[in-house]
Amino acid sequence: MIYKFKGFTPVVHESSFVHPLAAVTGNVIIGKNCYIGPGTAIRGDWGQIILEDGVNVQENCTVHMFPGKSITLKESAHVGHGAIIHGANLGRNCLIGMNSVIMDDADIGDECIVGAMAFVKAESIIPKRSLVVGNPAKVVKEVSDDMIAWKTKGTQLYQQLPADCLESLKEVEPLRDVPKDLPTQEEAYKTLRETFKNK
Repeated sequence: MIYKFKGFTPVVHESSFVHPLAAVTGNVIIGKNCYIGPGTAIRGDWGQIILEDGVNVQENCTVHMFPGKSITLKESAHVGHGAIIHGANLGRNCLIGMNSVIMDDADIGDECIVGAMAFVKAESIIPKRSLVVGNPAKVVKEVSDDMIAWKTKGTQLYQQLPADCLESLKEVEPLRDVPKDLPTQEEAYKTLRETFKNK
C-alpha cells in the first residue's frame, strides 16, 4: 500500500519491491533493488525517509521519526525482522538485528552489526565496524572481515529478492495436498559459524 500524504507521494524505483501488505506513506524515497517486506510501515508523514540502493527492510519493521526530522538508511543497510528504526540514521552495509530498536538521532556507523533485540538509546553515536549488543546496547568489539563478508553475502540475497518477487510472486489459492514432485530449494546461505568453520 502506497499512500500520498499532504502532497508527498512516495518515490519507489522500478527495480525495488514493496510487498502489498507493507505501508509506505508520504515523503519516502526508495532507491534501486530495495526489498520492503509484508507488515512493514515506512511513515514519511512528519519528515523525509531515504532508503539508498540495495536496502532491505524486512517483515513487520517500523521506520518513523519525531516531527521535523529526516533520516537516511544508507546503501545496503539490512534491517532484520521486527526492528524499529525511529529517527535514526543507518550507515552503509550495516546490519540491524531482529526486534532491535534504534532510537532518535542515533547514528549507526558503516558496516556495524547490531545484535537481535538490542536497544540503542537516542543520540547514540556508534563508530563504524562496531558489534553492538544488549539493552542498553553497548559496543563489545570490532566487526571482523569475516563477519562483514558474511553479512554482505546475506544482503546480496535480499538485493536479488526484489527481482525474484517481481518475476514470480503471485497471490494464489493454497494446494490441499503436498505434490509428489515437490522440488527442494537450493542452499543459498550458511550461518556465520558454518561459513568460516574451516578457516
